[in-house]
Amino acid sequence: MDNRSDILRNIKLFVLDMDGTFYISNEIINGSLDFLKRVRDVGKEYLFFTNNSSKTSDDYIKKLAGMNCQITEKEIMTSGDVTIEYLRHNYRGKRVYLMGTRTLQKSFRDAGICLAEDEPDVVVAAFDTALTYEKLTKTCDFVRNGAVFLATHLDINCPVSGGFIPDCGSMCAAITLSTGVKPKYLGKPYRETLDMILARTGYKKEQVAFIGDRIYTDVATGVNNGAAGLLVLTGECQMKDVEKSDVKPTAIFESLGEMCEFL
Repeated sequence: MDNRSDILRNIKLFVLDMDGTFYISNEIINGSLDFLKRVRDVGKEYLFFTNNSSKTSDDYIKKLAGMNCQITEKEIMTSGDVTIEYLRHNYRGKRVYLMGTRTLQKSFRDAGICLAEDEPDVVVAAFDTALTYEKLTKTCDFVRNGAVFLATHLDINCPVSGGFIPDCGSMCAAITLSTGVKPKYLGKPYRETLDMILARTGYKKEQVAFIGDRIYTDVATGVNNGAAGLLVLTGECQMKDVEKSDVKPTAIFESLGEMCEFL
C-alpha cells in the first residue's frame, strides 16, 4: 500500500536540496517550480539547504532568480552558514584557515570569523572550486601541526551537466590520507544542521522532511535525527543504491514533480 500521501500530510517544512534535486547546473528540473507552488498552496513551507559551500546564500538567491525562482534570505541556508554558526559557538575569536572560495571567505569575514593565513587554531575545508596545490599543502601542514580540522560537508561528488565533479569529501579524503587526521564534518547529515534549522524556523523535528538525491547526506539528515528523509531519483542516487544503503528513505519519489501528486 502506498502511504506517501500520509507521510507528506504530517510535514510542515520541506528542506530542499538544490544540486541534483531542484536543478542540475543551471537548469531547473522539470516539476520543481510546480512543487514550490503546491507547497505554498497547501499552507506548508520550504527551505532550501545545500551542502555546496562553494557559494553563499546570496549567490544562490541570485542563481535561482536567474532561473525564474524568487526566494528570500529566510528561505535558503548552506553548510557554510552552519559552519560559521559552529565556529561562533565553539571557537569564538580563534584563528581560522579556510580552504574555500573567495565568496565563502568573504562571508566568513562578514560574520566576524578571524581568517588567518598562518598559525591557525582551526582549519576549515570547504568545496573549493578554486583549489590549488599550494592551498592543499598549507591545509595539510596546518592539520599535521595540530590545528582542529573541520569540514563544511562530506559530499564526495557534485552533480553537473554531463556527470560529476569532486566535492568537499573527496578533497578531505586527500587531506586525511596525507595527515592521518579525519575532519569533523558539518552540514548534512549532521545534527548541527537540523538544530540550526529548528532554531531558525521554530518547527519540531517531527514536522520536518529533508528532500534530496543523496541517501548519505540528504536522506540521512532526516532519518538519523528524528525527521523524515525523502529521496528523489533525479541526481546521484538511483534505486540500486537504496538496496545497498544502511539508511532507508522514509519515502522515494522519481522527482519533486511526482511529489506534487501526493501533497
